[in-house]
Order: sequence, then structure tokens, then C-alpha cells
Amino acid sequence: MTLSGWMLILVFIGLIIACARPVGAVLFRLYDDRPLPLEAGLYHLIGAGPREQSWIGYAAAVLAFNVAGIALLFTILKLQNVLPLNPQGFGGMDSWLAFNTAVSFVTNTNWQNYGGETTLSHFSQMAGLTVQNFLSAATGIAVAFAFIRAFARQGGGTGVATIGNFWTDVTRVTLYLLLPACMVLTIAYVAMGVPQTLTASVNATTVEGARQTIALGPVASQLAIKMLGTNGGGFFNVNSAHPFENPTALSNLLQMLTIFVLGAGLTLTFGKAVGNLRQGWTILAAMLALFLVGVTVIYWAEAAGNPVHHALGLAGGNMEGKEVRFGLAATALFAAVTTAASCGAVIGMHDSLVPLGGLVTMFNMQLGEVIVGGVGAGFYGILIYAILSVFVAGLMVGRTPEYVGKKIEAREMKLAVIAIAILPLFILGLTAIATVAAPGLAGPLAKGPHGFSEILYAYSSAVANNGSAFGGLTGNTPFYNITLAIGMFVGRFGAILPALAIAGGLAGKKKLPDGPGSFPTTGVLWIGLLAAIILIVGGLTFLPSLALGPIADHFQVAAGTLN
Repeated sequence: MTLSGWMLILVFIGLIIACARPVGAVLFRLYDDRPLPLEAGLYHLIGAGPREQSWIGYAAAVLAFNVAGIALLFTILKLQNVLPLNPQGFGGMDSWLAFNTAVSFVTNTNWQNYGGETTLSHFSQMAGLTVQNFLSAATGIAVAFAFIRAFARQGGGTGVATIGNFWTDVTRVTLYLLLPACMVLTIAYVAMGVPQTLTASVNATTVEGARQTIALGPVASQLAIKMLGTNGGGFFNVNSAHPFENPTALSNLLQMLTIFVLGAGLTLTFGKAVGNLRQGWTILAAMLALFLVGVTVIYWAEAAGNPVHHALGLAGGNMEGKEVRFGLAATALFAAVTTAASCGAVIGMHDSLVPLGGLVTMFNMQLGEVIVGGVGAGFYGILIYAILSVFVAGLMVGRTPEYVGKKIEAREMKLAVIAIAILPLFILGLTAIATVAAPGLAGPLAKGPHGFSEILYAYSSAVANNGSAFGGLTGNTPFYNITLAIGMFVGRFGAILPALAIAGGLAGKKKLPDGPGSFPTTGVLWIGLLAAIILIVGGLTFLPSLALGPIADHFQVAAGTLN
């Protein structure tokens, strides 16, 4: 580990803290009920007015919108051979792969069982994937807005509690936030050297004199929303390790910042909405504390190196699978950022991390992507953990638990447990099936603990809607295309539906002032309790599987044994 490496990590955290408040203010303006320009015409065009919805109406709109998105993207991928902007002449995608890809991009997962530059036309990349990058990100933020309203509204009325309007929220987020921000980011990336063209490729002569065909395309525009929307799907097969997607150290830092910035800003939006910014800062502090622990372990483990390499006389850190342009510290930081958020973009192969480094990236996802997490998804995910934590705190002080003035009762607790349990149920369940079924066992490249880690990582990534992978797994098979798609869909909407149900119940409750028996939820004690609950629930749930995978792999490597 080096001083410059630690400076990079600390500067990154400092920049996220500095950006959180202004970004939170922008998000709050979109969350607010005050009308914005152009809205009325758009609502008239799409046939959806700004009328408030109950949680059931909101959830129905979310499901209908996203199922339609899956059908549209599947159709584009299957018919890309007859659609325009296909200078490469690619044929239609295989049905199971198209199904997996459609579910992947609509659920904000962006798991890719294909190489982008060798499979997809420009039309599929732009009208298919990039469009869903915008819409899946907007959906996550819209659900976060609905959840914030549940705590911010006074409630106590006699009518059906409402939590906003999905069509209004998704339109505002797309039109006034994601589109303008990505226009600016696209120009910035082009200035840094990222291609933005409809040309299919360019021929070059290497220094050895060989001819090489280099794929090109509308990379910068997809890169902008890929990072800002925590999507992660790369235009190229090697993702952000490709010099066209990530040409410089500055572009690398910008990509990491855009992965975190909206998730961090939502915490301050929440604080402003409930009338107490300290609530937002507290949630952000818990997120960043968990993140700092994770990145520290990855950086330490990678800098310590691989004992097997050391035994061969190769001293130093573990540079296997890393871009020398970025080095150990930047790769460790990027790995922690992309798995703490549900992004999935990579600048190094996670399969090549030492076992403890790979464990942290896997555990980040298994915690439910609540360490900043996906845009919107990470925020309502950590609020569900806050509900669980305040319930535990309520038991300690012997009174009905409350959070920001709303009573947490049996209904909320049951729904919170369902939302939290969905993720481990499907990660561990699908992993178990894959490790006993012949098609599942055919997937991993390695055997033994590392091969198990490849399978466990894949389902952790899919159900947590992350999208990154241990590179050793062959995922483009009917078995993995189907099971991973199931995991992605359930992981996304299995959390959204109970979250919206919680929001519907809380929105109808009156806000209560803090009393002498209220548990404080803005101090260091609360940060520690919230972080501890997240770690304990994740640890108790996943420790046995981690012991079979990366922990066993660590002891094998330490003993000089290879799979």
C-alpha cells in the first residue's frame, strides 16, 4: 500500500461528501410536488396525468412499465438483423440470450453473457440498451422518491394514502436529471478521448506490422448513463478496462464519482424532505463507513500479493488481471465502488483478485447493495434496514419503535423481513441448484472452492442487480441465461414491491414528535447500530457459503495449493 493510493481513496470519499448536498438539492426539486416546465404537455402526450397513486397503483405502474421494457428490448435484440444502424451485419440474438439481456438491462443489472462489440449493432446498443439504462435508473429513483414521501407526509387522513405518481416521477428524473447530466458527461468523455461515432470500426497497423480491426461506435453516450445510472453494461467486452471506454486516470475518477453521486445525494434529499438534514447525513455516514472498511480490505489484500506468486520469486502486489494504467489502488477502489453500488462496471478482472479481495466484492453485493447501492435501489434498501434497526432499538428501550416520527409496527416489520429475505433466498437457492445440476457445474472454469466462488458470485451479482462477474464462469448457456434472468427479475421487483407496500402504510400514519423515550437516529450510536445490523444479517446469512468459497480458497492459496 502506498501514500498515493490512500490519497486517491480519501480524495474520492471527500469528493462524494462534497457533492452529496448540491446533488441532493437537485433531486429534492424533482421530488417536490411543484410543477416544472414542459410537464403538462408530456403527460398529455403519454396519457398519464399527475394524479396521486396508492402504493398498489404505483407498484402496478412500475411492473407494467418494466415488463413492457423487457418485451421491447427482447424484440429489438431478436430483430437487429433487419433493423437499421447495423454496419457490422450482426444477426439476431439467440432467444435465451436475448431474454437474459432484456431482463438484465431493464432490471438495472446489466449482466452481459456476450461481447458487445462482436454481438450488438449500433441500433441495439443505442435504442435498446442505452434507452433501458435511462429508464431503469429513473425507475429506481422514482421508487426512492415514493419511499421518501412515506416518511415525509403527515398522514392521518381518512382517505387512501398516496405516495406520488410513478409516471410523473420517472418523467421528471429522465427529462430534468439523467438526460442533461449525460449530455454534459458525454461531451466530457469525448474530450478525454472516448469515441462517439456511427462508424463500425477502423483499421490500424500495429508496431509489429500486423493489420488490426478496432471496433468503434457510440461509446461515450452509453458510458455516461452506464455510470450515472449505476447500470454498468459495457459497450466493449472488457468494459471499463478498454482504453476507449476509460482512456485516462481522470476518466477513471469521473466514472467512479458518477457511480456514487446520485445514491449519495438521495440521502440528503431524504433529510431535507423529513425536515432534518442530520437524518440524511447519518445514513450517508453509515454507507461510507461500510464502504471504507471494504475498500481497505481489498486494497490491503491486493497489495499483500499472492503467496503462490511469492513462492515463485515474484514479489509485490497482485497485478494479475489488472490494467497497468491504473494499478493496485485504483483497481481496488473501483472494485469496491462498483460492487458497493449496483453498477457492475469493471477495470480489472474480479476473478483474478486474491480470495479475500474477491470475498469483499461478493459480500458488498450480498448485503443487498445498500452501501450507496443502485440509484434509488440502494437508498430504499438501507431504509428497510433502518426500519429493522429501529425495531431492535425499540425493543431495547421498551416502546413502540419510531423512525423520523413514523411508528414501525408489525405490518412494516413483516414486509421489511420479506424484502431482506428475498435476496439470500434466491442467491443461495439458485447457487445450490447450480452446484448439483450438470449444466450448472459445466459453467465454472476453475474447480474446488474457486469454482464454487464463480457460481456464488454470479448469482450474488444477478439477484443484487449488480452485473459484474468472476470472469471464469461460462454464462452463455440456456441454464445460466434462464436462472440468472430469474434471479435478476426477482431481485429487482421482489425488493421494490414490499418497499412500496411499506411506503403505502407509512404514508397514512401521522408523524409523531420525538419524546423522552425515542431512540435517537442521528448520532454515532445510530450509525454504529445501523452498520452493525447490516453486517450481522449479511454475515449470519452468507458466512457458510463464503466459507465454502473465498475463505476456503484463501487457505488453499496461503498453503500454496492451486485448484
